[in-house]
Amino acid sequence: MTAPSDTAAQKQRGPQLALWLLLALYAAANVLPLFPHAFPPPWYAASQILPAVLFAMIHGAIAYRPRGILAFAAISLGVGYLMEAIGVRTGFPFGHYYFTDGMGPKLFLVPMLMGPAYLGIGFIAWAVAKVILSASNSSDELAGTRLVTLPLAASFIMVAWDLSMDPALSTVGHYWIWTRGGAYFGVPVTNFLGWYLTNYLIYQLFAIFHRRRFEATNPPQFAHQRLAVLFYAVCAAGSVLRVIPTSAPSAVADPTGTVWRVGDINDVCALAAMFIMGAFVTLALARLAGRASDFRLRREDRYQASLTAVPRRDEVEQVR
Repeated sequence: MTAPSDTAAQKQRGPQLALWLLLALYAAANVLPLFPHAFPPPWYAASQILPAVLFAMIHGAIAYRPRGILAFAAISLGVGYLMEAIGVRTGFPFGHYYFTDGMGPKLFLVPMLMGPAYLGIGFIAWAVAKVILSASNSSDELAGTRLVTLPLAASFIMVAWDLSMDPALSTVGHYWIWTRGGAYFGVPVTNFLGWYLTNYLIYQLFAIFHRRRFEATNPPQFAHQRLAVLFYAVCAAGSVLRVIPTSAPSAVADPTGTVWRVGDINDVCALAAMFIMGAFVTLALARLAGRASDFRLRREDRYQASLTAVPRRDEVEQVR
């Protein structure tokens, strides 16, 4: 007869294998930009966005059940696409910009891949923030002030990702163009404020939805939580890889005529990835290590308590 713990482990094995596979695909996709002329630009975008989306859907189904991750997906796609559609027409909240054909087909001037981009890495950032802020018991992850602090923290984690890739993808890659340039290597400061606002709205709406329609989530699995943190770490590593020289031009000019050295852009993206994204990865891994240690101690305490609770055979004989 199979023990319940063995059955649960077998059920988790398939999803965990799928998550590892998607993580490997995403890691491979992060190497592709080192070969800028090997594939059409939309392929590069899709190769990074789609594995992240599938990872988020599987990981989210484990953490929040299918209905929960479907709600997160609907909010991410809806809010993300709406804010981008408003942004390209009005300049609010990101700044004045437009999308090229680098990300493939567009709907209302916005690439169809933009919504999934908010969903994929957006959920990863949420999972990392949850590891850092939440208690060991997943059922109280939104208790008290965490209803607000968790969305705020996750938004910072998303902006850290944007800091590590926006100048490389816009000023150098021309996936989108900032028509008035900006202080951050051709990217305006308003972009990061708008990015923070957009992601905060997504996270806060999901937090409210999940709190109001609360149903018990699955107990936290250290392996799954660690995979989400590793995914974010691989995302950071992709920006660090940009320091490797390629056949790209040595300098580029933004629409205002300001000339930027490509090497400087890649260096600053790598620094943001190492020292900002890396800080979040370190905090999350340290938190997971502490929880694993606490879990082992509690398990040992329960085992010792069970031993003392069972009378020894010689004591039973004396009573007789």
